[in-house]
Amino acid sequence: MKRTLVLLLMMLAAVLAFGPKAEAAEGKTFRVGISSDPESLDPHMQLSGPMLAYSHWVFDPLVRWTQDMKFEPRLAEKWEQINPTTMRFHLRKGVKFHSGNPLTAADVAWTIKRLKESPDFKGLYVKFAEPKVVDDNTIDIVTTEPYGLVMNLATYIFPMDSKFYTGTDAAGQPKGAVVKNGASFANENASGTGPFMVAQREHGVKLVLKANPNYWGKHGNVDTIELTPIKNEATRVAAILKGDVDFITPVPVQDYDQLAKNPDVELITMASTRIITFQLNQKRNPALANPKVREAIIAATDHAGIVAKIMKGYTVVTQQQAPKGYPGYIADLKPRFDLAKAQKLMKEAGYEKGLELTMIAPNNRYVNDEKVAQAFVSMMAKIGIKVNLKTMPKAQYWDEYDAQVADIQMIGWHPDTEDTANYGEYLLMCANKDTGMGQYNSGNYCNKKYDALIEEANRTTDPKKRDALLQESEKLAYDEAAFVPLHMEPLSWAARKTVTNAKAIINVQDFPYFGDVVMK
Repeated sequence: MKRTLVLLLMMLAAVLAFGPKAEAAEGKTFRVGISSDPESLDPHMQLSGPMLAYSHWVFDPLVRWTQDMKFEPRLAEKWEQINPTTMRFHLRKGVKFHSGNPLTAADVAWTIKRLKESPDFKGLYVKFAEPKVVDDNTIDIVTTEPYGLVMNLATYIFPMDSKFYTGTDAAGQPKGAVVKNGASFANENASGTGPFMVAQREHGVKLVLKANPNYWGKHGNVDTIELTPIKNEATRVAAILKGDVDFITPVPVQDYDQLAKNPDVELITMASTRIITFQLNQKRNPALANPKVREAIIAATDHAGIVAKIMKGYTVVTQQQAPKGYPGYIADLKPRFDLAKAQKLMKEAGYEKGLELTMIAPNNRYVNDEKVAQAFVSMMAKIGIKVNLKTMPKAQYWDEYDAQVADIQMIGWHPDTEDTANYGEYLLMCANKDTGMGQYNSGNYCNKKYDALIEEANRTTDPKKRDALLQESEKLAYDEAAFVPLHMEPLSWAARKTVTNAKAIINVQDFPYFGDVVMK
């Protein structure tokens, strides 16, 4: 009798402890059609959009971005700058991993160490020193020098269950090993603090997530998420129209109008923070070393026409790398499309009779990439520049891009740090194999003043001073026609009207917060 009473009391305690959170998920299933599913269950295996989106569902970051590009508390309730190289984070109390292990500052320290060992992430954390665990709920993140991007990179710190990933697996391999290719414990098992737990996974076929009954935060009313990779664009659109899925991403531009008119579907679009550009190789072709030729090419590029006709008006033209909302953004940079001026510049540069250039672009990497490239070729013909264009699938493109086989090369860039300096570090700084700066600078633009501005901005923790430095760098690149800016790549999602808060869960990072989904 006594034992029965004890069991009843334990069951009652469990209901009181977990009942309200379990009730938040009302048994609804959220069906998602995506272009590609996460490559792994290990959040550090690959730095990619699908993996980062997955991390928000199964793990939780210290902080995350809001739609208006501000930092929102997640596992860290608050933070403070202790000194120029130390940011202190105060963790939520009582948070548990899916395994049942409690979250502590030691798990955060273990995660940062692992990030610094991950082939894909270590470059982002090169300025992070060893963190200091103050107590179970407090950790100091320390940098080797003053660094203005600690908060940005805190959005990528998804604390992992250090106890769960400690030890060796059946093959004798460390459970915490980051394995890019091949089997590993972390690639196949997950214990995060996120709103969902992995229930089933068959890579390339289906990923099933179940609501975490012990989740620390607010939860939508979804009990199960079924993610199905649907690579074919037409098939993905057909699935949302027929009601076979509740949510798809991305939506092909050619289907925007069809979905926007459908009474059962909500189309959501926004300009992303990925800029689409053409780089002009100043080393490969002497003509492109002439700033007047570069200015003429930019002046002959009808950026607004590309957005209106090819992108159907669903994104924005840009004159700079920084999107609105980023530090360094300059609101009053003037558009430069002027065909008469372009022709005049070509004459002044000594190319009145024309010029012949080579160009490469992918045909399946960016939204309408081949159509954009073809339109550009036609535009250049109007000022006597004959462009010999070659397009190819992305699997072939990047080797050709790295080899700098053409005078003009297309590249899109979304900054991993969600910061303006990141564009410059990889696309415009002088190429340096030792530091990795300028790794994707196939235009070979090189200005030491520009480099110094980016480096100083990264050492600056005062937001206003940092903004001024980055604005100066953006204006310098604009004045020197360092590259051809086109537009910010459009992002798109579609949801059945049964999803009541679809607009609230999406963002410019393209990491939909499915933990917040509410359905009718």
